[in-house]
Amino acid sequence: MHFPSLLPALAAALVLVTSTAGAALCDDFYARLPNVSRALCESAQLQASAARSVKGRVIYTRDLGPMAAPLRVLVVGAMHGDELSSASVALHWLRLAQLEAAPIYWRFIPALNPDGLFGRPARRMNANGVDLNRNFPTPNWARESVVYWEKRARKDPRRWPGKNPLSEPESRFLFDQMQSFRPDLVVSIHAPYGVLDFDGPVPAPTRLGRLHLEQLGVFPGSLGNYGGLQQGMPVVTVELANAQRTPTNAEMHQMWRDLHRWIGQTITPAGGRQAAR
Repeated sequence: MHFPSLLPALAAALVLVTSTAGAALCDDFYARLPNVSRALCESAQLQASAARSVKGRVIYTRDLGPMAAPLRVLVVGAMHGDELSSASVALHWLRLAQLEAAPIYWRFIPALNPDGLFGRPARRMNANGVDLNRNFPTPNWARESVVYWEKRARKDPRRWPGKNPLSEPESRFLFDQMQSFRPDLVVSIHAPYGVLDFDGPVPAPTRLGRLHLEQLGVFPGSLGNYGGLQQGMPVVTVELANAQRTPTNAEMHQMWRDLHRWIGQTITPAGGRQAAR
């Protein structure tokens, strides 16, 4: 058998499978997410990662910009599945990143928690009932996460941290991305508190669009605690004002511009930082 002759057919089959999967994903996003058109989703050209959710759903990513760029930024949406607007804003920002030539290498994960996002109804937790934003390996997690959940959260099932840190495939995937991609900044999009939160060793942004800085505190197992405080990797948490509705397109553009301005003033590559101007 002449194997090289099979390569074009195999390549074509792979493109067909990828295209079909992408079309199905955009069908789902268009039906589920506010202010997301099929055209916006298709233009994102999301790529399937090797990661799967608890229920076996693909976690999609997209890289943009020159790999040799001096800065790397990781943008994460829908860590909580019922915060639909967070995935929408991630897709709108991805589109803006496509249209620019900034010296930044972006990695977007628009929907980290697809099981929660596509549940009926959508829910904060993953399919195991774990709050992914309490599942990261912060110091004394075994004790502090239990105290937080039992005392402060009053055993709210929406905030259950899980049995062990990184017990969930979705949190492990993001943890691995932070280890391998080594972003200079993580932007995590949430809702619906309508504020800007920040954890990290550099001056915080004071505003993105209409969102003003209001640091919400440190929680055991949270991404901000793990990344910003333990790893020295700045984490901007964008808390949109509404989980079901995005800001206007003009407002999303302004937030994007403000984020860029702050990055340029504050973040330098490879862990080095410069003072805010």
